[in-house]
Amino acid sequence: MFKKLYRKIAPNPLDQLLKKAKARGDKKILLFWNRGLGDIALGLFAIVHQIRTFIPDAQITFLTRPNLKDGFILLGGVEILVAPQLKRGDKVDVRTLIDPSQFDLIIENPDPTYWVKWQLGKLTPLLHWQQKWDVLCEKYDLDPNATYVGAHVQTETDYAEWRNWPNESWAALFEKITSSGKKVLLFGFGNEPAFDLPGVIDLRGKTPLFELLSIIKNRCSALVVPDSGVSSMVYFLSVSFPIKHISLWADPNNGILKQKVASPNPQLKAIPLIGKDKNIRNITVEEVYAQLS
Repeated sequence: MFKKLYRKIAPNPLDQLLKKAKARGDKKILLFWNRGLGDIALGLFAIVHQIRTFIPDAQITFLTRPNLKDGFILLGGVEILVAPQLKRGDKVDVRTLIDPSQFDLIIENPDPTYWVKWQLGKLTPLLHWQQKWDVLCEKYDLDPNATYVGAHVQTETDYAEWRNWPNESWAALFEKITSSGKKVLLFGFGNEPAFDLPGVIDLRGKTPLFELLSIIKNRCSALVVPDSGVSSMVYFLSVSFPIKHISLWADPNNGILKQKVASPNPQLKAIPLIGKDKNIRNITVEEVYAQLS
């Protein structure tokens, strides 16, 4: 309780840090990030915005793990350093991974939830798509005349099982979709659980981020997702293309719903479905399927 009260009245830590950096003439700023993909849009975009507000000519670099590199490229205007052996959640001494003398300011533990809470309802994150990536979907030989529904069936974190829709619900939804003549594309890193159904094409573990986004942008009519990194990256992609973004929620005070801003994609139709009593299991297969017709 005291911590929450203090945070309400205390000066913003990021603003204080940047005021001092500006006074010292700091330009080269390194931020270490080893958490989620979705946070790039949901929080780090606003941190970069704030750094440039205080220090317009700042040279911003992110140090991160390999599978987040493409997400940071979408931010635009930042440099990316990759620590090849870094895994999510690893606790490391950042200064052993880089030459600290190359930076004026090193921010090892950015806290976007606290530092840029002011952004909610005010700042729209923008992830910058490049036209050259559109052809990446062609690698997967997907019929441009077929109707595909993308699905990211797991948040793929070890701390938020309450955000995941039950596997049996996904299986029932896929059976309905494929029975109607549409096809399902599965996205994600792992290959579990298995969905052995005709018309379900499992691309999990096969699509780097740009390829995944290219497929969604150029082949999918709809995307069904929990509150995940894939959901956030698609929602804040700053390019116009038609897509139904059907998101499944237990608690709407998270992710893209917490941001309280519209997608920068004018053709994205956002359809959030919220489970009764903050229980994602209470979202029915019929409710989700109805949004796909």
